This record gives sequence, C-alpha cells and structure tokens, in this order.
Amino acid sequence: MKRKLSMNLADVLRALRASWWLLLVGALVGAAAGVTLSLVQTPMYTSHTQLFVSATGSASTADAFQGNQFSQQRVTSYAQLLTGERLAKRVVDELRLDVDPADLADQIRATAVTDTVLIDVAVTDASPRMAQQIAGAVGVEFGSLVDEIETPVGVDGVSPVKVTVVEEPDLPTSPSSPATLRNTLVGLLLLAAVGGAVAVLRMRLDTTVHEAEVASDIAGAPIIGVILRDDELANEHTIERNSLSRTAEGYRQLRTNLQFLNVDEPPKVIMVSSAVPSEGKTTLAVNLALTLAEAGRSVTVVEADLRRPRVTRYLGMVGGVGLTNILTGSAGLDDVIQPYGEGNLSVIAAGPTPPNPSELLSSSQMFALIDELRAKNDFVLLDAPPLLPVADASGLAVLVDGVVLSVRYRATTRAQLAQTRTTLDQVGGKTLGVVLNIVPPKAEVTSAYGYGYNYGYEPDPAAPTTS
Repeated sequence: MKRKLSMNLADVLRALRASWWLLLVGALVGAAAGVTLSLVQTPMYTSHTQLFVSATGSASTADAFQGNQFSQQRVTSYAQLLTGERLAKRVVDELRLDVDPADLADQIRATAVTDTVLIDVAVTDASPRMAQQIAGAVGVEFGSLVDEIETPVGVDGVSPVKVTVVEEPDLPTSPSSPATLRNTLVGLLLLAAVGGAVAVLRMRLDTTVHEAEVASDIAGAPIIGVILRDDELANEHTIERNSLSRTAEGYRQLRTNLQFLNVDEPPKVIMVSSAVPSEGKTTLAVNLALTLAEAGRSVTVVEADLRRPRVTRYLGMVGGVGLTNILTGSAGLDDVIQPYGEGNLSVIAAGPTPPNPSELLSSSQMFALIDELRAKNDFVLLDAPPLLPVADASGLAVLVDGVVLSVRYRATTRAQLAQTRTTLDQVGGKTLGVVLNIVPPKAEVTSAYGYGYNYGYEPDPAAPTTS
C-alpha cells in the first residue's frame, strides 16, 4: 500500500489532538520567553511633542493658500531632518549630553501627519525626564535649524517657513517598552504554532500503525478488535472474570466478532501471532481464551511459542512438560494437558525447549494434534511466535483455520505489517483479522464493528433493587 503524500484538514486536526501537549509546551515556553525577554530589557520612556510648520509673510488669502501648500511640501522633508545627525548634534551641544549624535538620532522619531502641516515627534530614553528634555530641545533647535536652512545665504531677511511647537513635550509616567503583554502573547502564539507544526510533522513522518483503516488495508483483513491499554492488565496479564472494564469489554467484543467472521464455517483453530515481539500477542491469546470460556465455550490454548513461552506463566500454571513432548512422542495429549478454572479452558504448555522449533511446529505430528484438539473443543488457540524474526509461525500458519494478528498501536510499523502479510501470503496462510492492541484510552480509533466505548450501563428505574 502506498503511503499518503498529503494531509487534509481532518488529518491536521487529528495530529493536533494526538500531540496537544506539544502545543501546550510550545505556548508555555513561548510565554515564558516573552516574559523573560521583557524582564531583561531596560525600560524605555517616550515623550511626545508636535510641531506646526507655517509660511511667513502671507498678506492675502491667496498668499495664505500658497503658503499652506508650500508648508505641506516642506513637512515630509522636515520629518527626515528631525531624525538626522545635524539636529542631534545641536541637541547634544545644547543639553551638554555625553552621547554620540548618531546614537541620539536613533532615539528620535518624526512622522508627518498626512495632508497637514503638522509633524509628530517622539523621543525615547531610559529616563522619562531626559526624554522630555530632549524632546523640548528638539523643538527649539529644529526651529533654529529651519531658519538657517530656509534663509537665503548672504541675504538679510526672514525665513519663509516658521516652525512652532504646538504641543509641549509630555513627561511619560509609564514605560513605552518593553511591551510585556505583547511580548508574552507573541511568544505564546509563535511557539504554540511551532509546536503545532511539529505535531503535524510528527504524524506526517510517523510510520507506525495507529489507524484502523490503514491497518486493515495493509494486512488485507478486517479490524476485529480494539484492546485498550490497561496498566493492571500489563502487570497481571489476565482480566478478572465478569470484569466491567473497558478492556474486558474490548475482549468480549473481539469474541463476538471472531464468532461471526464466517457464520457458515466459523474458524475453530486459530493462531495468534504478531509481526515482531512485544506486541501483546500472548496476553491477547490468553484473555481471548478466558473470554470464550466465560461464554461457555470449550477452549484449549496451546503454548506454541517454543522459544519464549509465556502462557503458563501468565496463567500461573506448571510448564514442565507439554507440546514438545507430544510432538517428539515422549508423552500423549492426556499426559500434558492441564485444566484451568472451572473446566471450560485447558492449556498445553510448551514443554522443553527444542533445537528445531520450526520443524516441530510444521510437522505431521503437529497436524495430527491439531485435528485431535479440533474434535474435542469449540476453539483451539495457538500462541505462536512472531512472524518476522523466525520461521516457526510460518509453517504453523498453514495448519490452522486462520491467523489473528496483534498489532500494537503506534509501535508496529506499516512496513512490518506489510511484510507480515507477505509472509503469510507466501505460505498460503489466511489472516482472519487484526486486533489493534494496547491502544491509549484517549486515542481516536474506531473499530470496524460495534459502537465504540461510550455505551455504558444504565439501570432500569422500574427494576427492583438488590441489597
């Protein structure tokens, strides 16, 4: 199956929900960075003043109009002069400041008000009082500078332009920077966005199986169960009888789905396996057997993973003799089979570890044993080794009615599952279905069957209560 090369909006939202903590971490780090940046910055204060540029010598209305046009033309140029070093040097000399004129010029901002003869001037300094004094000196010195520039050289006369301070510099009472709230919000939003991008990229690059539809497509078989992660089950390995946990309900749903895979010829001998180790196959086999026995079915579990047997350990049973003794002819079925619980469930342990497990599991003796067990049980479950690391399960797969694959959520990769399908196809094995195993309770996985996991118990109010 080819991997999707694009992500739609639903995929993006799914990625964000799955990795919501990345957004949260990004937001917290961004907010903290914004606050830290604000704290380490020196507070700056800004004093504002406003200048009015007018033409002199307007004797008539026409002269006044022309003078106003002349002043507007000058305003833009004057805004540039206000931020130049020439004016800054005059201010430095006037106030006897110990600062370079170029540095002072960087503290001055001038903006020509559109379609007017007004210029807004802002001066920023670490001291609010100094910002006000510099702004005041700028107004005075700029008026003098304009007189010098606009008065013709060598001509006694009056400058055609006059600069007047119409708003005296104010004394700032609060810092104009740093803008702590703005820095915090910008940092929060910026790094939250980065966290979101990482979440989407993480899902885009994720090669593990975490979607029921994808698992079904790759394996070529339906999803017949979704088993939720359960910390208690991870330690105890078996669910309690009549448990109402969501994990127990998952096994009961699996039991139902398994029995309806083929109504005319339901599978009786089933191999439970996985692509690689540590995907929960033995826990799956054991609890599926317990659930079937709970429903009154006669079940035998065969510990067919001869290299790493786990069934008897999980069930607290003796594992001295078992399957390998039967296959080598040193013991009979009745000699090694062990009842468990109330009698519906029996277990055949692995027995002594043989040097040739693959040959034993695909032998005619194994075929004969499976036929004998088929005749005596409603279901026979074989806990087989994983399919990819060793060839043991490949030979066994052709002797059973079908294989149930345990696929661990966000652990089994697409490539591993695809290779598992290829391995089974090559030997003629049949995959009955896929079980998504060890799924986080909050993961958005929908089984191909059932209504999910939110259908709880609601007592009948008319029913009598029991004490």
